[in-house]
Amino acid sequence: MQIHESAEDYLENILMLTEEKGTVRSIDIVNKMNFSKPSVSVAMKHLREEGKITMDESGFIMLTPLGKEIAERIYARHKLFTKFLIAAGVDPEVAVEEACHIEHDMSQDTFEKLERFINEHRLID
Repeated sequence: MQIHESAEDYLENILMLTEEKGTVRSIDIVNKMNFSKPSVSVAMKHLREEGKITMDESGFIMLTPLGKEIAERIYARHKLFTKFLIAAGVDPEVAVEEACHIEHDMSQDTFEKLERFINEHRLID
């Protein structure tokens, strides 16, 4: 399944906001991602049309099963890469930023092998 990096970022942030706040509206995404309201509105429209989110009449955004699957995959990568980079001595703020780049460019097969290697060798907690 091919999905653009920006869509992955939106879905990941919706998942994180849902975990943090319980409910998510477009303004929450605007504030978290520092994007303009129109940009977020257009992105939410595309994600709705692609079946990755739903939005109720009150403006609350929810991930569909497809959207949640993508978000969880990206978020798992983000967490693993962030921990790994910090363990390697990278400044935590830099590690978070770098993990955002790495998480999108690696195939699922490579990620699974790297994750298994890291876990087998107990390279991170």
